Amino acid sequence: MIDRRQLAIGGLTTLLTAVGLSRISTANNKTAKTFEITKTEQEWRTQLSPEQFRVLREHGTEWAHTSPLDKIYDPGTFHCAGCDLAVFSSETKFDSRTGWPSFWKPLDNAVGTSVDDTLFMTRTEIHCRRCGGHLGHVFPDGPEPTGLRYCMNGIAMTFVSKDKDDKKTG
Repeated sequence: MIDRRQLAIGGLTTLLTAVGLSRISTANNKTAKTFEITKTEQEWRTQLSPEQFRVLREHGTEWAHTSPLDKIYDPGTFHCAGCDLAVFSSETKFDSRTGWPSFWKPLDNAVGTSVDDTLFMTRTEIHCRRCGGHLGHVFPDGPEPTGLRYCMNGIAMTFVSKDKDDKKTG
């Protein structure tokens, strides 16, 4: 059964995607940042799938409920799909019922933030601190102990299991 929050989020996502506003221009970043890993647009396009490029490099948003990472709760770590930096632990993952992988805390020294004032609102964008890839946004409606919800795009990450084979998915 779909609750009001899921319906509202799904409707907003559909509307924004339909009018092309799900892509947030990198020009909206007011300050240019230097990252450890820098590549040309063509190098990123060669490395990433078209959808990963749209999300990680053009600040897009994947469709809700489309990422298999949303349902993964096995022990392991979630890595940036752009540079393979570990950014979240499965120990801080929770089911936010939004359709995107959600966490209450990133790993230490894994992410950076910037102000995203697009879409007629101000939000805090979360990006990989090493390559600058757009991962998602953070909201103040998460569980304890932080009260934060790091709402991430699954396409922007991969999952590395802690099992014997150290399987990587995503």
